[in-house]
Amino acid sequence: MGFTYLGPIDGHDIGLMTKYLQNAGSLRGPVLLHVVTKKGKGYLPSETDPDKFHGVGPFDMESGEIIVGNGKGKSFSQSFGGQLLRIAKEDEAVAAITAAMPDGTGLGAFAKAFPERFFDVGIAEQHAVTFGAGLAKEGMKPFIALYSSFLQRSFDQVLHDVCLQKLPVVFGVDRAGIVGEDGETHQGVYDIAMLKPMPGMTILSPSSEKEMAEMMDFAHGFPTPVALRYPRGAMPDWDLQWTHAPLTPGKGELLREGKDLLLVPLGVMMTQALEAAKILRREGIEVGIFHPRFIKPLDAEFLSAAGRHYRRIVTIEDHALIGGFGSSVLELLNESGAAATVHRIGLPDIGIRHGKRGEILSHYRMDAPCIAETVRKLVAEK
Repeated sequence: MGFTYLGPIDGHDIGLMTKYLQNAGSLRGPVLLHVVTKKGKGYLPSETDPDKFHGVGPFDMESGEIIVGNGKGKSFSQSFGGQLLRIAKEDEAVAAITAAMPDGTGLGAFAKAFPERFFDVGIAEQHAVTFGAGLAKEGMKPFIALYSSFLQRSFDQVLHDVCLQKLPVVFGVDRAGIVGEDGETHQGVYDIAMLKPMPGMTILSPSSEKEMAEMMDFAHGFPTPVALRYPRGAMPDWDLQWTHAPLTPGKGELLREGKDLLLVPLGVMMTQALEAAKILRREGIEVGIFHPRFIKPLDAEFLSAAGRHYRRIVTIEDHALIGGFGSSVLELLNESGAAATVHRIGLPDIGIRHGKRGEILSHYRMDAPCIAETVRKLVAEK
């Protein structure tokens, strides 16, 4: 095919790499430079356990132990895997599928407990989805755990092989929202826009460990496609003292009434909304908080009524504003004829760069103090 092949060479030898790159640049036609590297080179914990160091999340330098989320509590991924293991012990039809990320998606324990029902298809998300559809067609109940940014690769398969056939496949959309240190290509901020148009797709967003358990049970028993989107990192415990209403498709929960404005935070953004409400209450501003739970279908009955009761509604999501959750609320209220003005808080139409989650939330005015400031301005407007 006319290629010039160079190598293999040691990719950790900077001088050698420089020499070969210069040589490759001087050659005419296509060049294949074969470079050999070792994952984690120079740091023993990473060299001996490269799977654990696949990401670049925080870890203790001395011991090499990964710090989960903020260092407190279980991660969403661990909870997903734990709940699936619990369900699989009671239902032999349950299978788990992932694409080269068994530990990252929390499925390591499942793989050990049920190796005959666990499938790692490698870096082949399209195949993972079609394979899951085939299992569902044969009476299995597949749970497919993929990172949000990698799920994008399987758009056609989700639509054609799962949704058009109304198959009971469950998608664990891991790393949904801002993933911070994993970088621009891993930001999971497009999955809602991708999944919303899929016919028959039900989409939920757990905000805590308690909700993860409830939503996993719901998805297990649901007869058509379901997607659960959840972020990277530790799970909030805002609802430890809260008794959630039974999950019913398209029904959310009103957590508190408020005379000035209604906040509608999605999933993990609930913690920012609750903190913003505390800040505002000290200033005499009372905001209502509605927990939607479902992204699709929306709670049309409540939101339509809220659109007539409140002058302003603020949606909060860690997703691109274009095609996101707030867009759905806008469409619904427009079609219902509600007079409320909807203000959407979310991510702009640009690539979201590398950075700590808290820094990114603050930069795009999505953290509690910034939400409070936005509400303060909206309430002050005539």
